[in-house]
Amino acid sequence: MENRKNRIYLCLAHMSEDGVEQRYVKEAFDTNWVVPLGPNVNGFEKDLEEFVGQKKRVVALSAGTAAVHLALLACGVGSGDEVCVQSFTFCASSHPITYLGATPVFIDSERETWNMDPELLEEAIKDRIAKTGKKPKAIVPVALYGMPYKIDRIMEIANKYEIPVVEDAAEGFGSKFNGQILGTFGKFGVLSFNGNKMITTSGGGALITENEDEWREIMMYATQYRESYPYYQHEKIGYNYRMSNICAGIGRGQMTVVNDHIAHHKHVQALYEELLKDVKGVTVHSQPATGGYDSNYWLCTITLDPSVKIKGQENAYNTIVTGAVGGAAGVIHAAESATTDCQPNENVEALRVFLDQAQVEARPVWKPMHKQPVYKNTPAYVNGVSEDIFKIGMCLPAGPYVTDDDVKYIVDCIKTAIV
Repeated sequence: MENRKNRIYLCLAHMSEDGVEQRYVKEAFDTNWVVPLGPNVNGFEKDLEEFVGQKKRVVALSAGTAAVHLALLACGVGSGDEVCVQSFTFCASSHPITYLGATPVFIDSERETWNMDPELLEEAIKDRIAKTGKKPKAIVPVALYGMPYKIDRIMEIANKYEIPVVEDAAEGFGSKFNGQILGTFGKFGVLSFNGNKMITTSGGGALITENEDEWREIMMYATQYRESYPYYQHEKIGYNYRMSNICAGIGRGQMTVVNDHIAHHKHVQALYEELLKDVKGVTVHSQPATGGYDSNYWLCTITLDPSVKIKGQENAYNTIVTGAVGGAAGVIHAAESATTDCQPNENVEALRVFLDQAQVEARPVWKPMHKQPVYKNTPAYVNGVSEDIFKIGMCLPAGPYVTDDDVKYIVDCIKTAIV
């Protein structure tokens, strides 16, 4: 195994080779359009509408979290309501539910895609109606690491109970199900352009809407809900959620390379599958082979059999981690303990540390929301799948800067780490 100097990151932001992003940003400065509106914002929204198709309208926002928030608001979610949301996800899928004074109802995953289990979803809907006398206000499935959810069955259940679907495709930009872009099946679709996503606007997101009326209403909520008077008149509570014209300029440039980025991630996934296929106890998670699934493979994921022994495994969780693993910045709250009651197995943590020392960024998969302390008293419908995967799962680098030689090096590191 080579002595490596340059670190391999999970998914670094990658600008177009001919600097299109810089030209749009320079134009914003030259024309003094540096606010949360302007030609780049309008242009980026048009680019996104063309990309997602289905005659949808798109609102560019400051974050994917803001998109989830506004989508739920537009679904009528408020204090005392409940929303069915995938448990196996990042907190941005569920936190906006609590912003609105509502309660998340967590739904566990099925093993094929690792996403929301449709049968468990229907069971939860029936049980919530029986227990509370009313149905959940919305359903939020998540494209975990870009993997399409079982949207045909989820939409069938949602239509049966007349509950709107907010597709959290933040990690699934460009992923498709039966040839149709994720985020265009439900009432709303959520996109993210955070620094490590398929494309980036530095920070930002977007909300896909069904029609012009919804688009107009979302636009009002995203701009402080100011009425059309010559002074500031507010008849509803709005939010300052619009995307900056500078960030949108980056997005416009990124749209010129989005298809290249998606193709690269798929290529890296195929390489991992090939190089790890004979490594006993290591399984690369891949999409169901039905022909309907087309994942962008935002991050490539593996599972590690509990029987696999890793060098340094005896030292796993011996010390408290002083910063956040996985790219989060500004973490200043020191953990009280090196362990929790739900964590990856010791061999998974040992492999993460081994790869880290070999200059490879790897991280655990998302900890299920129903196992997060902040949601300890929240309704959850579980089957053990997400907890099982959390204990054995790991994310590997897949971004545009990850070369074939990098993937080979990472695989060699994994082989070397195994005792």
